[in-house]
Amino acid sequence: MLKLNTLLFGLALLLLSACTTLQGDPSQWSAERYYQEAQAALAIGDYQTAITYLEDLEIQHPFSDYTAQGQLEIIYAYYKFNEPESALAAADRFIKLFPRHPRLDYVYYLKALSNFERGVSSLDLLLDLKTSKRDPQPSLDAFRDFEQLIQRFPQSQYVEDAKQRMVHLRNKLAQYELHVASYYMRRGAPLAAINRTKQLLKTYPQTPSVPDALFIMARAYKALNMAELARDAQHILDTNYPDYQSTIVTN
Repeated sequence: MLKLNTLLFGLALLLLSACTTLQGDPSQWSAERYYQEAQAALAIGDYQTAITYLEDLEIQHPFSDYTAQGQLEIIYAYYKFNEPESALAAADRFIKLFPRHPRLDYVYYLKALSNFERGVSSLDLLLDLKTSKRDPQPSLDAFRDFEQLIQRFPQSQYVEDAKQRMVHLRNKLAQYELHVASYYMRRGAPLAAINRTKQLLKTYPQTPSVPDALFIMARAYKALNMAELARDAQHILDTNYPDYQSTIVTN
């Protein structure tokens, strides 16, 4: 039995040695080889391996012609591998190092996408939490990044997608304000609810949350015995949304 184990161990060593000889010692690879291996990994969706090769490329060949392209590719790899924080850090670093790179619009786009999905944690998905109830900061950051992309690169191929995502983000952020206003009403804080609905109406005036915000505003003013302001809010709601039926819980 001992001899058999020894034989098997020896065969394993031979196989390992053969593989190493076939692949070559990665520490001795050229910059081109690292980049090619990373590209092959990206092509099959093996983002973890691609990240390893791209990180090694920069360490082993920090001044090669492939390094800048590798730093660009690793942003995408981090994003696809669901490491948004790493993608954001890599994007910011790229922007700082290569402020005139011809694909800088792509970097801003990836940065925005990373923030776009950053607020979705595995726990949120497990609990099926509505995205409008999560921390709004990633959405605010994503909106800012998409806005920067559009302003800086109006001819970019990513502009149309950015605009569509910004509409979604505006609706999502408005819903968040609405949830907070509703929460304040349930907690008996109508003044805070009014301030939140005012913020919603000012910042997100053309979103689906507007009629619900007017409904909460009218109820909040009524709770504060401000009858005239309550009637004004209700009148605006009735005039602009005659078929409105509330689903908001305010108490």
